[in-house]
Amino acid sequence: MISYFTATKRQAFLDLMRTDKPIGTLLLLWPTLWALWVAAAGLPNLGTLFVFCIGVFVMRSAGCVINDFADRKLDGFVERTKNRPLPSGRATSKEAVILFLTLALFAFLLVLTQNTLTIQLSLIGLLLAFIYPFMKRFTNLPQVFLGLAFSWSIPMAYAAQANQLDSVIWLLFIANLTWTVAYDTMYGMVDKEDDLKIGVKSTAILFGKLDKVIIASLQLITLGILLSVGILKELNSFYYIALVIVSGLFIHQQYSIRDRQRANCFKAFLDNNYVGLIIFVGLFLAYL
Repeated sequence: MISYFTATKRQAFLDLMRTDKPIGTLLLLWPTLWALWVAAAGLPNLGTLFVFCIGVFVMRSAGCVINDFADRKLDGFVERTKNRPLPSGRATSKEAVILFLTLALFAFLLVLTQNTLTIQLSLIGLLLAFIYPFMKRFTNLPQVFLGLAFSWSIPMAYAAQANQLDSVIWLLFIANLTWTVAYDTMYGMVDKEDDLKIGVKSTAILFGKLDKVIIASLQLITLGILLSVGILKELNSFYYIALVIVSGLFIHQQYSIRDRQRANCFKAFLDNNYVGLIIFVGLFLAYL
């Protein structure tokens, strides 16, 4: 037991949770905040806001851990992931499973402070978080499953605040799904060569030479749905200004991935943090 409290082991656990790489947490956080702000018309319950902010961090960490467990026999063959805790031997598979279960339990205890509808929805969210890492072995669309997992916080957050679900929240859900598939395809473009060698599936491989066109199409669909949300909720000009800025960011991302260079594709992926942030700022200002 003592080994679990050494500095080396603690660092391995933190690396499994990706605490040094907050991009995933942020990409999950922004849509959650969108949903809370829309559900509460700009004044979310502070307790609910706190629970979901902590819950986003915990569930993203749990997702990273189970992802590394699922990929433990593959990561050693990929340049970007070969030094992760499991392939490098800094943590064991058993430790990863225990860490995942601990994080998932903590997240569920947080959800138990919310209403019944939110608790029921959380069970689907946990299932999505668990199965996503294994999908790259069975389907060319693992990014869709990631999109479902990352988007499920939207109906959960809305239900926690409003204790109901409506059509607008499902529009936000679909918008986030298409956006997630777009940016995770960029992420997949970084590992495309390695994935082809080891037989891992992804939309970056499936889309082939049409990858940039399909990413652009998904981005346009995302903008179109977000525009419809603004119209249905009768939001003011701040929200639409945010969408114009997001359009510019999408255009810049297309420019970044034009040559499909790994570093540029990864940079374009990271820039999606600003997309989520700007949409949230637009909603925040629109509801002031």
